[in-house]
Amino acid sequence: MTIESWAIYLALAIAATATPGPAVLFIVSSSTRYGWKKATYAALGNITGLFCMSIVAVAGLGAILNTSVTCFNILKYCGAVYLFYLGLKLIFQKNASFSSFKEQGSLVEISSHKLFFQALLVAISNPKAIVFLTALLPQFINIETALFPQFVILITTLMFFSFFFLMIYSILVQRFKGWLNKSRRMRNFNRASGAVFISFGFLLATSSNR
Repeated sequence: MTIESWAIYLALAIAATATPGPAVLFIVSSSTRYGWKKATYAALGNITGLFCMSIVAVAGLGAILNTSVTCFNILKYCGAVYLFYLGLKLIFQKNASFSSFKEQGSLVEISSHKLFFQALLVAISNPKAIVFLTALLPQFINIETALFPQFVILITTLMFFSFFFLMIYSILVQRFKGWLNKSRRMRNFNRASGAVFISFGFLLATSSNR
């Protein structure tokens, strides 16, 4: 992999991680409900999901998905169902306000492991991440040279910028917490977030591997 090739990949990685998507929406929702410190576990779960998906992609999932309609459909429908679930959960969530927040801005209790695992599932069902890792990442690997160093460089770059931008979103959203600290506004925020999750699920379910 040449410097020029890595520079192109870097630009793609920054664009992919900086633009809003399911991962950004999840981190924003987590930050508003649990505080940015707790949302760090969501960011860690997301990059862990990216790491796992990148291993599978490099191992050949990209080629499999491009040739097997059945495998592609199983993956996309499972992801779509989970995104639908997250969306409906947000839309019908009760007590949508910050009244249950502690002074430091986090909910009374939430398992860090649970938040981590939820973010990991969002990552592996993220259509943008699936396309990036299965269709784009393998194209930057030169199979005629050592694969491991290339993999380390590519996935570290992606994970770093993903974590960086997710935490930026997480911290910035805290500045708007006062404005959101109204039951009606929080309900509208959750409903809008849920609608976006469902939209991403719909896009994933209707996507094609062609």
